[in-house]
Amino acid sequence: MKRNFSLLLSIGMFLLLSACGQEAPPADTSGPERQSVALTVWGAEEDEALLQEIFASFQTQYANEASFQITYQPQSESNCKDVLLGDLEGGADVFAFADDQVSALAAAGGLDPIENAEEINGANLTAAVEAASVRGTLYAYPLTADNGYFLYYNKAFFSEEDVQNLNQMLDAAAAAGRLVSMDWSSAWYVYAFFGNTGLTVGLNEDGITNYCTWNSTEGPITGVDVAQAMLAISASPGFASRTDTEFMEGVRNGSVIAGISGVWNAVAIQEAWGENAGAAKLPTFTCKGENVQMASFSGCKLIGVNAYSQHPEWAARLAEWITNEQNQRLRFQMRGQGPSNKNAANSPEVQASPAIAALLAQSEFSQLQRVGGKFWDPVTEFAMNCARGNPSGASLQAQLDHMVEGVTAR
Repeated sequence: MKRNFSLLLSIGMFLLLSACGQEAPPADTSGPERQSVALTVWGAEEDEALLQEIFASFQTQYANEASFQITYQPQSESNCKDVLLGDLEGGADVFAFADDQVSALAAAGGLDPIENAEEINGANLTAAVEAASVRGTLYAYPLTADNGYFLYYNKAFFSEEDVQNLNQMLDAAAAAGRLVSMDWSSAWYVYAFFGNTGLTVGLNEDGITNYCTWNSTEGPITGVDVAQAMLAISASPGFASRTDTEFMEGVRNGSVIAGISGVWNAVAIQEAWGENAGAAKLPTFTCKGENVQMASFSGCKLIGVNAYSQHPEWAARLAEWITNEQNQRLRFQMRGQGPSNKNAANSPEVQASPAIAALLAQSEFSQLQRVGGKFWDPVTEFAMNCARGNPSGASLQAQLDHMVEGVTAR
């Protein structure tokens, strides 16, 4: 009976307290909930150490708001679009890419317009903002304003007069038993020979297909004139067509004493050549008995946010963090790359860089890279045949016609 009485008493007290609103208070859940955020980032293989440092500072900055798992995966900036569009939902949340891919990525739904575009536009150079935009709408975060190429040379072998003309450089290199390097397996560099000749290439109004007159038989300089000039260069014992990796191997082992490349190799070349490291605009080359200034493609590197990201707000924050003034300065210090951020670009250390100065000098002879996907392979095929000295002896005009047919294919 005592046990039953106690039980009834306990129930009665509970009901009484409930009626009086005297429940035990619940656990305090008013504090902010800390998210768990997993992000995948694609970037250049050479940028891994830099990016890991940036990731660490980002996680410190937002440590009170989320728990992050940021996974870095190496991915070439030059073909990022093709890889991403192959599997948008499975692709990286944040990715680096060359600006010529922005239109296709936006059209395919891989990029959404940047929400704080006015702020980003105001912080970056006008050319970089234009490169990151499609029809006036910003779709990516500007990262660099230096995606072009120029001449590196070892001052121990060349005078300032030598580096004004490529053919003269080849003679000097041959006499020294060394090489001048350029990558003819990349159509990006091959544009250098056609760009200032009056022969043209570019995108049609559809934004996909190309026009190209590189096979023209009319005008002061014809396509065959350029092809013959390329064959003369490839025949020199002082020339070698080498990829960027092979170029740097030659720089380090001493076999290459000059080459055409970009700011991404500035730090490594300075380490290899020391006080003899020189940089200049591209030289002229001899074509049809004249000195023709070598041209270049120009552009920017951008950071995109995948429109299919599971964490779009955090992906956007990380993209903006990677491209802010502080981290563009860090990128210049660690990788020698030219900032798109106005304050970083105008800093004394950037302005004093020989590589940046050379890029600026070359900018007078450069064109924003805007070509469709059919441009690359036909030009590479043509140029590599020239690099081998046209061993079949096939008609240069026929090869040019074939190349243009491929470039302009629909």
